[in-house]
Order: sequence, then structure tokens, then C-alpha cells
Amino acid sequence: MAHYKVDETYQNKFIPVDFSQQIIPGTYEYALSHIIDNHLDLSAFDHWYKNDKGGATAYSPSVMLKIILFAYSRGLISSRRIALACRTNITFMSLTGDIQPHYTSIASFVAKMHDQIEPLFTQILLICDKEGLIGRNMFAIDGCKISSNASKEWSGTFEELERKESKLRRASQRILERHQAQDDLSEDDIKHDLKQQEKLDKSADKIK
Repeated sequence: MAHYKVDETYQNKFIPVDFSQQIIPGTYEYALSHIIDNHLDLSAFDHWYKNDKGGATAYSPSVMLKIILFAYSRGLISSRRIALACRTNITFMSLTGDIQPHYTSIASFVAKMHDQIEPLFTQILLICDKEGLIGRNMFAIDGCKISSNASKEWSGTFEELERKESKLRRASQRILERHQAQDDLSEDDIKHDLKQQEKLDKSADKIK
């Protein structure tokens, strides 16, 4: 009888982690982090915060954008599930420097900053699409299918770029709206995960 090593998938382990080494160049999360830190103007968020002379410190808009937009790429459009990922998923921890915002903070940020987030989201998608990161390791956004080979759409005319931008802007708007709609519902993470497992089991049974 075959004898295999023990599967320790659910075994907790204390290991030293350098968060800066977890974001791998060439991935969507690396591009997302780099673009937000180096190429976006986030000054539009500043006037929302009035805590320079007192009050609690706020979560940086750059951190909130990173976790929200990365979550969208992984199909997470609920503030509760995004907050849970920030506590349990190493990539989310690495993007934030292990900052773990409460789900109400995430929901409030999306609700209040919707108009500021959408154009930045679209800009990030345009850059990532140009680099071939959409379609290769990122979802097709909310039914808006985006080809992983966009060479024909990047032939250089302003008209083609405007069409691409318009398409991605609509996708950005829809997913932000879906996020806000999800936050208005009561969500049971266990039921959600069990439902996903049931779907996988049914598909596996059909293939068998």
C-alpha cells in the first residue's frame, strides 16, 4: 500500500516573511502597486480627510486602492471578504504592509470615493492591458471581455485608444456598483464558500 507524506494544508506555521519579496515582478499585483505608488495623482482624496490637527489617523488611499483593485482581480467584490483576505492572504498583506482595515472602512471608502476611484481604476486597467496583464492572469471584468492580445487595439490612433478607454471605464463603473450593491446585503462567508465547493463538486461529477 502506498505511503505518502502528510498534507499540512491546514496546519498553522510561524515563519518569517519579508512582505516586499512576496509581490513578484510581471504580475498584476506588482503592476498595480507600482502604478499606484509612482504614476497616479491621489491628491483628490486629501480633501476628504480633516484629521491633520487631531483625530485618528486614516488609512492611506494608496493602500485602500491596492487592496480593493487587487480584490476585484480575484473576484472579491464584498468589503467583508476583502477585509478577511487582508487578514489571511499573504498577497493582500504584502500589498498593504499588513494593514488590516475593517470591512466598514473599506465599504465607506468605496461609497464616498466612488467618483475618484473609477478614473484611476480605468487608468490602471489601460496600463495593465497594454502590458498584457489583463486576460493572462486577471479576470474578464464583470462580463466585459478584454482580449489578452490587444495588439490590434493598440495600433496608435487616438480613436482606438478612446474606444479602449471607454470600454474599460464602463467595466470599472459596473464593478464598483456591484461592490456597493454587495455591501448592502448581509453576507455569510461560510455559506458562500460552501456554495462554491458544491458547484465544483457538481462539475467534477458531470465530468466523471
